[in-house]
Amino acid sequence: MYEAAFKVLEVLETREGPVPGETLSNTLGISRSAVWKHIKELINMGYEITASHREGYRLKKSSNRLLPYEVHKKLKTTFMGMQMRYFESTSSTIWVGKQMAREQDPQTLHGMVIIAEQQTGGIGRLGRAWVSPRGGIWATVILKPNIPIDRVFMITMAGAIAIARALRKEYDLGALIKWPNDIYIGDSKVAGLLLELSAEADRIHYALLGVGVDVNVSPNDLSAVPNSVTSISLEVGHDVDRPVLLARILKEFESRYLLLEAGEYESIVREWKSLSCTLEHRVRINTLKTSFEGEAIDIDEYGALLIRKDNGKIERVIAGDCIQQ
Repeated sequence: MYEAAFKVLEVLETREGPVPGETLSNTLGISRSAVWKHIKELINMGYEITASHREGYRLKKSSNRLLPYEVHKKLKTTFMGMQMRYFESTSSTIWVGKQMAREQDPQTLHGMVIIAEQQTGGIGRLGRAWVSPRGGIWATVILKPNIPIDRVFMITMAGAIAIARALRKEYDLGALIKWPNDIYIGDSKVAGLLLELSAEADRIHYALLGVGVDVNVSPNDLSAVPNSVTSISLEVGHDVDRPVLLARILKEFESRYLLLEAGEYESIVREWKSLSCTLEHRVRINTLKTSFEGEAIDIDEYGALLIRKDNGKIERVIAGDCIQQ
């Protein structure tokens, strides 16, 4: 939608000093009035640009929004995130993903990332609300998985590994994974994932991986959340570059996802275990049918959590809430 505006931005980014409007006009083959129109579009997107009749236009500061243009400058993937859709605000990026996958061939959307600055109806596991204020990463990846349906939960595992690795590599934070789909720093949650499928029998039509990361989110925005939560900016003491982080997450996710498609399941399980803060801890499991306690001793080859109950029996948990004690 704003391709022409970003071409103007590209020119401004390559020049150290101000760029006369005439230079922009001649370089891009557009009128001076079109140049001004695109400058205003960029300013509305959060870029700080000064304008002078004598010297021209100068880019003073990049936008702090999670714009696809900014993510793509840092992205190092082969297909993940090559297509993006961006919203200032939407009810839920997963809802948008569902609509897109119903209206288009999911194969053509494989790797598509939907981004929102804020969600007004963010959804977590079991239909719970997910607080999604400005400053976070609220995104959904559309996938057309070429993996067996009984391995599909491993997409969530790959996503969790990707977020934990990204936080460790970018900010040296000791991020760990809490089964089934949360990322923790210390005792506080910093990110979560949600996997939704459209499938019948053993055929997956499409999968949607929702990702929520509290990045530059203030304590006031987090105060409404009942559980202990944190943000990356709170942990490192300053705001961080969200496009850099999302690009890193997508790179880490793509590499693990390709392992899944290659059938390298054991490597995903092994890496997940190395990042787990759940294993070897006493937990309480709440499912739709029952609740019980025990020690989390392992996950199996499909990602199910294995609990040794107090009576010695091993219980295999595919889905449920896991509360660490």
